[in-house]
Amino acid sequence: MRVLPVVLAFVALVALAGCSAAPEPRPKPISCAAGTAAGQGSSAQTNALQAWIKAYQIACPDATVEYAGTGSGAGVRAFLGGTGDFAGTDAVLGADDLRRAEQRCGGPAVHLPLVAGPIALAYNVAGVDELRLTPATIAQIFSGKVTVWNDPAIAADNPVAALPAIPIRTIHRADSSGTTDNFTRYLAGAAGPQWPHGIGGDWRAPGGTGEKGSHRVVAAVARTVGSIGYVESSYATVNDLPVAHIGAAGGPFTAPSDYAAGLAIEGATITDDLRIELRYDGTADYAYPMVLVSYEVVCRTGTPAVTRSFLAYAAGEAGQEAAQAAGYAALPEALRIRVRQAVLALT
Repeated sequence: MRVLPVVLAFVALVALAGCSAAPEPRPKPISCAAGTAAGQGSSAQTNALQAWIKAYQIACPDATVEYAGTGSGAGVRAFLGGTGDFAGTDAVLGADDLRRAEQRCGGPAVHLPLVAGPIALAYNVAGVDELRLTPATIAQIFSGKVTVWNDPAIAADNPVAALPAIPIRTIHRADSSGTTDNFTRYLAGAAGPQWPHGIGGDWRAPGGTGEKGSHRVVAAVARTVGSIGYVESSYATVNDLPVAHIGAAGGPFTAPSDYAAGLAIEGATITDDLRIELRYDGTADYAYPMVLVSYEVVCRTGTPAVTRSFLAYAAGEAGQEAAQAAGYAALPEALRIRVRQAVLALT
C-alpha cells in the first residue's frame, strides 16, 4: 500500500499553501506625539472628534486631546481670543475673523476640511414613513408659511402619503451655528425667493423653537409630535429618527447618505486654500444637496506637535474610516490627500 506517501504529499501541499497565503493586514500606524491638544466649536462634528480622540489616545498614551462641542460661533470666538489649539467650524471664517485669526497666529491661519456629512431634516410625524420635500417646500415650512402637515405644498411632494392635519413645529438652532449657516445657504441657493431670510450662523426666520446644540435639536424633535428640525445626519441616525428625502419637483428625491453626500462634494469647487464651495442647483443627479463640510482652523506656524499629529491621523485613511463609522461621509480621496499634505506642512 502507498497510503503513507500519499498522506505525506498531502501534508506537504497544505504546508506549502499555508506558506504562500497572504499575511493578515497589519493595523495602520498612528504617528504619535506627546503633550496636550485642545479645541472647541462645531457640535455637528463632535461624534467624529470623539471617535478620533478615542483611537488616537489608545495608540498614543502620552497624549491628551480634548474637544468641546460648544457650537461653531463659540469655538471661533474662543480660538480668536487665544483659547485652544484649534477651532471646529462648519463655516469658513469671514474676512474680519480671518484677519483676527492671523493676528492671533502671528501669521496665516489654515482651514482644514476634515469632516463632511449630510444635513438631515429629522421629523416626528406618526404614520409618515417616507417624507419627500422640495427646496421651495422646505423654505416655506421653516419660514412659517406652511404650518400644517397636510398643506397642499407638502401633499404635492408626497402624492401617496397619508399626511395628518396636525401643526408643523419647526426646531432650529438657538446658538450661532455652522449647521444653520450651511442650511440657510442651501435654502438661499436652491429655493431662491421662497427663502427671504438670508444666510448666516444665526437663525433669522420667525417662529419655531430654538435649541442650543445639535444634540438638543434632535432631543426636541424626538419628544415633539409634528416637529421637524435640521441636524448633521449622524445625530438623526443615533437617535433613530426618520429623515426627509430631498429633491427637485418631479424628482429624483434622495435620502441623506455618505455616498450621496460624497457626490455633492465631488461636484463642488475646491479653492487653493481648501474651502469647499458647494453647488445647490440640483444638476448632479442622486447627489444629496444639503451637505455640511466642517473645518478645523489652526495656525500655520506655532501649532503644537500633538495637534499636528492628531490632525494628520484625522486626515489619514484610518481617521476618515473612523469618521465614516461614526456616521459621516469620508472625504473624497483626492481632497483627503490635499488636506493631509496641508496638515503635514504645519509647523
